[in-house]
Amino acid sequence: MTVITKAPDVLDREFLELRAELLQAAARLDRLDRASGSAANDPRMAAIQKAIAILAGAEQGRAEQIQLVFSRTYDAKWKTAFELNQR
Repeated sequence: MTVITKAPDVLDREFLELRAELLQAAARLDRLDRASGSAANDPRMAAIQKAIAILAGAEQGRAEQIQLVFSRTYDAKWKTAFELNQR
């Protein structure tokens, strides 16, 4: 038997933790803004901005999309690249 969870129930359960995690992310971004110098040209900042845009969107599958932003493209020769050749 499949149990369908209602959105208001999920929101009741997840709201406080989600709120805390969003505040934590905002605080981290504020620390970056206050730091000297600039990280604007750092590709990690571009990935963070892309992930924030995905998070702000309404499409389903946001977690998967954000994971892909931070993932490497598959390389069939990854064992060689990381010097993990089997002997």
